[in-house]
Amino acid sequence: MYIHVYENNPTAGGTDGTLVSEGISATPITISLDATSNQVSAPIKLAVRCDSGFQANSGVTISLVGTTAAKWAMAPDSGGVAGIFGAYGAPLTISSVIGTTNVIFWAEAKATSDEIPQNDISVKFQGQAQISAV
Repeated sequence: MYIHVYENNPTAGGTDGTLVSEGISATPITISLDATSNQVSAPIKLAVRCDSGFQANSGVTISLVGTTAAKWAMAPDSGGVAGIFGAYGAPLTISSVIGTTNVIFWAEAKATSDEIPQNDISVKFQGQAQISAV
């Protein structure tokens, strides 16, 4: 893999943050929601960046896949805060070149009262981009 997602308050233009799970790992994005009240999470600050020596030339489209992907929404960064969230389940396109420093985006999740309590690990962020060596 040449492009990765990071969490734990990454800094725009920085190289910090914690790598989000790729496959089965110990660092998934973790939130707890109350389905009985149709709770929506606070915005989750995330970043995307490429490995050293690579870049995404025309940006990246991040999609959500998995059983409950339709309960997640994403937004671009808007000066350090979440921009306008897209529809739940919709992809997010980041049009800037993505290099080796953080490009921030945001995610949120919702629970609905028709859910049973569960530890849902089905949702994955899936990036699509044209990666090239620099």
